[in-house]
Amino acid sequence: MKPDIDLFGIFIPSLLIAALACYLVYRLLHAGLARTGLYRHVWHPALFDVALYFTVLGTVMLCLEQAAS
Repeated sequence: MKPDIDLFGIFIPSLLIAALACYLVYRLLHAGLARTGLYRHVWHPALFDVALYFTVLGTVMLCLEQAAS
């Protein structure tokens, strides 16, 4: 995976682009899980949200790393 992406002379870290994409995926997952009522069974919803986001981010970064090699 390339560490930086050149966008019209501005270098943007690939982690930033992946983090923004993961945020959109996280929001969709959060809305779906909230609609199903899962958050009634979660002890600490904010901690669960952070763990969910980093799980999605880690999965995406792992997939990008595997695709690059």
